[in-house]
Amino acid sequence: MPAFVITDVEITDASLYWQFVERVTSTVEAHGGKFVARGGTLEVMLGSWTPKRLAILEFDSLQQVHRWLESPEYTALTDIRSRSSNINMVVVEGL
Repeated sequence: MPAFVITDVEITDASLYWQFVERVTSTVEAHGGKFVARGGTLEVMLGSWTPKRLAILEFDSLQQVHRWLESPEYTALTDIRSRSSNINMVVVEGL
């Protein structure tokens, strides 16, 4: 069953954050994931949630998501991520 990672990112240090972005894509792809939406135009249709920068990633399974998040390649980027942004992340299984 596919799993989707949804992130809402507030960038606090743009130059440092772009270093994270440049490096994170290869970690996603190495674990079978892909970006299906990333920082595009946002339009709030209902409610008051207004994400700063939204990304949606798709993996084949919830287990793949966990392998990616726990991988040495991704965890090596957590310092850059935390110093350059505030991120809210959820994972949801698809259909």
